[in-house]
Amino acid sequence: MHNKKETLIPPYDEWQPTASNTTLVKRANFMRRIRQFFEPRGVLEVETPILSQFAVTDTNLSSFKTELYLNSSYNHSPLYLITSPEYHMKRMVASGSGAIFQIGKCFRNEESGRIHNPEFTMLEWYRPFFTMMNLIKEVDELLQYLLNCPACDYLSYQHAMQKHLNIDPLTDPLCELQTTAVSLGWDGAKEENHRDTLLQFLFAIGVEPHIGLEKPMAIFHFPASQAALAKINETDHRVAERFEFYYKGVELANGFHELTCPIEQRKRFELDNLERIEKGLMPMPIDEYLLAALSQGMPPTSGVAIGLDRVFMLSQNKSSLAEIMSFPITKA
Repeated sequence: MHNKKETLIPPYDEWQPTASNTTLVKRANFMRRIRQFFEPRGVLEVETPILSQFAVTDTNLSSFKTELYLNSSYNHSPLYLITSPEYHMKRMVASGSGAIFQIGKCFRNEESGRIHNPEFTMLEWYRPFFTMMNLIKEVDELLQYLLNCPACDYLSYQHAMQKHLNIDPLTDPLCELQTTAVSLGWDGAKEENHRDTLLQFLFAIGVEPHIGLEKPMAIFHFPASQAALAKINETDHRVAERFEFYYKGVELANGFHELTCPIEQRKRFELDNLERIEKGLMPMPIDEYLLAALSQGMPPTSGVAIGLDRVFMLSQNKSSLAEIMSFPITKA
C-alpha cells in the first residue's frame, strides 16, 4: 500500500482580493500622482527586465532563481528575479539616459508579514549630478506630496545612535556595542564579534522605534562598512554617502550617492561573496554588464529606491500591506 503524500489545500472560498475595490481605485490614482510628480521635473519613465542573468551579492538579500530552457532540454541557463531594478537602471544612466524613474515589481525571497511581501512594488529613480542631499530633498518633497505630511527631519547615523543609545557607532569599541545590545535584550551579544551585525541590531531595536514618529526622518552617513553601492564620503572615510527614510515606524527609502568606480565595485561584490560563503550561503554571479557600464563611464549620480506599497499603506492609514494589495503571497 502506497502512502498518500499530504498536500496543503488552500481555502478556495477565500478567493477575493484582500484590499477593497475602493482601496484599489485609490491605489491606481496614487500611481498616477507619482507620474505627475516626475513629469514636470524632466525625469523619464523607463522599463527594465524583471529577469536577470545576474543576482545581487548582498548577504542580506535572497533572490528567487529560475531557469531558461534554450534549444535543448539539457541546456538550461539560470535567471534571477530582480530584487531591485538598480543594476539595469545604472546601465541606462551610463549610456546617457539622463534622469530616469521606474515603477515596477521586485522580488525578495524573505519573510512575509505586516510590512513584507516577497513580491512588491518599487519606485526607483536616478539623478545624474545630484548630490546625496539634493536627492534627500527630492524624496522629502515626494513624501509631502503623497502623504500630506510635514517636511522631514535630518539626522546623521552617528548622531542618531548617540542621541538614542548614548553610543558612538564610529568610535566605540566592540565590547561597548555588545554591552548595549545585551541591555536591549540580545542575550548572546557578548559572543557576536561582527561589528555591523551588532550595529544593525542596535539601530533596529534602539533607534528605529523612536524616529520619524510625527514627521519623516532622513538618516544619512551610514558607516562605510554598510556602504553597499554608495560612495565613501570624501572628507570622512568612516561613513558612506547613503541615506534612509523612516516614517511612523516604517522604513520607506534607501538611497545612495552612487559608487561609479568599477574596480571598487568589483571588489565589493567579491567581498560580499566571501561573506556569503562564510555564512553558508551560495555565492551569487557578479553582474558583468554593470561593471562594463561603469568602466565605460557613469556620471556622478544619486539614486533611491522606495517601497511604494508601504508608502500607500501609510497614506491610507492602514496597518498591513494585505489591506492595500490585491493578492499578497498568502492568496497569490
